[in-house]
Amino acid sequence: MRLNGKVALVTGAGRGIGRGVAEMFADQGATVIAGDLSVSDPFENSAIEFAELDVTQEESWNRVVSEIVAKHGRIDVLMNNAGGVGSYEPIDSIPLDEWHRIILLNQTSTFFGIRTVVPHMKRQGGGSIINVSSIWGIASAPGVAAYTASKGAVRLMSKNAALSYAEFGIRSNSIHPGIIATPMIAAQDAGITADVVAATPLKRLGTPQEIAYGAVFLASDESSFITGAELVIDGGYTAQ
Repeated sequence: MRLNGKVALVTGAGRGIGRGVAEMFADQGATVIAGDLSVSDPFENSAIEFAELDVTQEESWNRVVSEIVAKHGRIDVLMNNAGGVGSYEPIDSIPLDEWHRIILLNQTSTFFGIRTVVPHMKRQGGGSIINVSSIWGIASAPGVAAYTASKGAVRLMSKNAALSYAEFGIRSNSIHPGIIATPMIAAQDAGITADVVAATPLKRLGTPQEIAYGAVFLASDESSFITGAELVIDGGYTAQ
């Protein structure tokens, strides 16, 4: 029970990586608030509570976080997972509205999350913020202009928060998944997925659970001297 007694908000928890993290957090003793627009399959663990959260709207963040603190008295962990959207257009051809949509979902939503929880974490004397970036927040790829820009920003926002709030006992780290077996990956062109798997030294898709193990570590007191770090879980992709 590595997260016993902790209160955690996980965004994008309706499916994929977020759902895997929410379930593992609860299995490790946390009270988990699963934030998403909806959940198609109910959570079986009674320690998981669903909260309707639109991560692109600051007022939605304010409402959900205020409700968590009012009910549970604190918020120990924020996992900014929502927003894994992207497109494969390069800078000179991506429509401007698509650029803004991806930046809002991937980058600004993380900004809203940090902005909303930090005052509460300051008052309670600490907390752990975990932001999901990507392998393409470290290394780039042809095309995917808005996605790499947004995930690179999440990487450095995580470091900025680590430095800005260290004196309050707030830790901030980023996780960088490689290609993971999620509904989003299942919906994309199979040829793109095959190319990324072929470029991954371990030659397979990762699983949401493999990301969740890393998230549990960063959420737990085991990582109490870790802040501003990047946890890469990518089958070796960025080691090349």
